[in-house]
Amino acid sequence: MALNPADIRADFPIMHRRMHDQPMVYLDSAATSHKPKPVIEAITDYYERLNSNVHRGSYQLAVEATEALEQARKKVAQFIGASSDAEVIFTKNATEAINLVARTWGYANLGHGDPVVITELEHHANIVPWQMLVEDRGIELRWIPIDCHGHLDLTNLDRLLDGAKLLSVAAVSNVLSTINPVRQLADAAHNAGALMLVDASQHTPHLPTDVGEMNADFIAFTGHKMCGPTGIGVLWGRLDLLEAIPPFLGGGEMILNVTKEGFSTAEVPWKFEAGTPPIAEAVGLGAAVDYLSALGMPQVRVHEMSLTEYALRTLKGRYGDSITIHGPSEPAERSGVLSFEYKSVHPHDVAQILDRAGICVRAGHHCAKPLMRVLGCAATSRASIYVYNDESDVDALTDALGEADAFFVK
Repeated sequence: MALNPADIRADFPIMHRRMHDQPMVYLDSAATSHKPKPVIEAITDYYERLNSNVHRGSYQLAVEATEALEQARKKVAQFIGASSDAEVIFTKNATEAINLVARTWGYANLGHGDPVVITELEHHANIVPWQMLVEDRGIELRWIPIDCHGHLDLTNLDRLLDGAKLLSVAAVSNVLSTINPVRQLADAAHNAGALMLVDASQHTPHLPTDVGEMNADFIAFTGHKMCGPTGIGVLWGRLDLLEAIPPFLGGGEMILNVTKEGFSTAEVPWKFEAGTPPIAEAVGLGAAVDYLSALGMPQVRVHEMSLTEYALRTLKGRYGDSITIHGPSEPAERSGVLSFEYKSVHPHDVAQILDRAGICVRAGHHCAKPLMRVLGCAATSRASIYVYNDESDVDALTDALGEADAFFVK
């Protein structure tokens, strides 16, 4: 059954806002999505009825709070097809999840000259942690290039993976919108004796995610891009790997025992969740998982693919060669991200003009400066769609974009 964006928008209180006395058109969900009432209500309910620290108290309130946290973990595990709840570690975002792998598995397994392979389309969150290991450990960082259509150029993949210890790749580009062949890459990595980490921040909110089908070893994603609150992310990892690597942070909650001579860690996943976890945020993420599950992730994908096709056709039909939309031309090969350059107008000026019409888009390098250099530009404007958007939002973007001519095109 097709999604009805009008019905969905009714679930999002912020959608009633106006910007500059105009109806708000929100096209920045790649940065953060809005939150439906069930998520907001779940967080409020936690603070009003359950607020207590977890895993520490034997009184009823603490037990109920602990159950709420662990129920959220179970929901996330089911949502991504994890074989065990223990494989789901709560972090504050995907960036922390990737850093966790770099600082635990990386420090335990990588030494001078060991290759790690990433791609030219990565977010800084999947670049800088490995560059830090270049500085700290002297590892070698190798890059998979992209072709002129925004796809990964896998011509020399076997050579790049030769001797590699890890392949770390975004499932979906936050700039080019490219959907990468994660299973193919994971299989190639494993055949070369390497592990596979997937940054699924732009995948999990938009496409069905099954960690078994991906065949990865680690997967990171964040809650705030999938209708959940900020301050909560997820690292999924193979249980045997999580059990083998050292803890990330030390302190309360992650210990089994502490003496003057040393400490022993708790079981996974609590081994990696030092201190008081983001309890209310996890409860909110669990509610977001319920919300998206009720919509149906296959239906979410169909809706976004159809709307992306409409956006590509409408923008190119109106502006032709005056607009450059980066990434694959086929909607089936991309998500709902549209990074574009309009004539000679600076992306920040484009965003300002659109803001005057109540349209929210992102302008900048989108935390992907190496990719920007490959594209030969300093920045782009980026419109990104989600379940609450429809063709009228694309039409509003298309109409307002022409207003830039009056101000900036001579």
